Amino acid sequence: MTERINLQNTHDSRDLKRKSIRFARGDAALEGLLFLPANAAEPRPAVVVTGAWTTVKEQMAGTYARALAERGFAALVFDFAGWGASSGAPRHREDPTAKTADILAAVDALAEQPEVDAAQIYGLGVCASAGYMAAAAADHPRVRKLALVAPWLHDPAMAEQIYGGAESVQTLIAAGREAEQTPTTIIAASATDESALMFGAPYYTESDRGLIDAYDNRFDVASWEPWLTYDAQAVADRLTVPTLVVCSEAAALPAGAHAFVARTEAPVVEHWLDDVNQFDFYDRTDVVATAVDSIVEHLQRPQCPATSRLPIPSLDSSAQSMGRHGRSSRP
Repeated sequence: MTERINLQNTHDSRDLKRKSIRFARGDAALEGLLFLPANAAEPRPAVVVTGAWTTVKEQMAGTYARALAERGFAALVFDFAGWGASSGAPRHREDPTAKTADILAAVDALAEQPEVDAAQIYGLGVCASAGYMAAAAADHPRVRKLALVAPWLHDPAMAEQIYGGAESVQTLIAAGREAEQTPTTIIAASATDESALMFGAPYYTESDRGLIDAYDNRFDVASWEPWLTYDAQAVADRLTVPTLVVCSEAAALPAGAHAFVARTEAPVVEHWLDDVNQFDFYDRTDVVATAVDSIVEHLQRPQCPATSRLPIPSLDSSAQSMGRHGRSSRP
C-alpha cells in the first residue's frame, strides 16, 4: 500500500511550531500559516509555498511547508484571496494575475516576521501555482531562488491542445464571460458528478488525501478566460533567479516544464523522477521526501554571481538530474 503524508494524517514533531498570520492584498484579508522550527535562536531563511489550482493551504502546499520547516526553514502557506479562510471577491476564481499579486503580498508579509531572515526568502510553487510563483520570483527582488514541483506551465497554444482545440477553448471562454454577468460556480472535483471540473480525479476526490473539510471544492466558471489565456511560458523570458524544477515524464504537463527550461536564461537545475504521477507529487511520502531533499539542497547551495556560467553539480544519481547556468538541453 502506498504511504501518504499530509497535514491531516501526520502529527507535527516537537521541533515544529505553527503561527497564524494575516496580511492584506487590496481589500482582501489573506489568512496564512507560518511553519517554524520550534527552537530556532535566530531569524531563518524562509519559503513562500503555494499549491495546485483550486486548493487551500491545508492541502499539498501545507505538506511541503511543514517538511521544509522540519529542515530548518520558516515556511509560509496562505489561502489566496477568495479561497479558503481568506476574504475577497470573487470567490473561487482561478485568476493567475490575482494569485500572483497575492504571492507578492505574501513575500512582503513574510519579510516582516521576526523569525525570518528577509535577505533569504525563496519561492516554491506546486502544479498550477508554479507559473504564478515564477512570475513573483521574476518580479519581486526579495525572492532570491525559486523551486517548481510538478509544474503546470501552459501557454495559450498548449491550452488549446489540452482543452480540446480552439473551438472548445472559445466555448469555455464564452461560458466564462457569461458567468461574469451571471455568477456561476461548479464543483471542482467529484467521483460521481460528471459535470465537475475534475471528474474522477485522484487526490481531490479522496477524503484521506485532498478532499478535506478546508477545501472549497468550488470553481468559478468565470475563471476560464484568465486561466486559458494565461502564458506561464512568457515568464521564462524575465526570470533570472536560480531555479529548480522537480518533475516526471508521468506528471500532468512535462512538456511545459521542458519548454520553460529551454526558454529561460536563468540558472536551472532539473531533477526528473521516474514513473511519478502528478498527484503523487502532492502526498506520496517517498516522492515528497525526494522533492524536499532537492529543494533544500537547491536553497542551501551558495548562489553564483548572475553572470556565472559554471555548471551546477547534479543533485544525485537516483534520478535523472541536470544542472546548468544558461541554456542547455536535457541529455
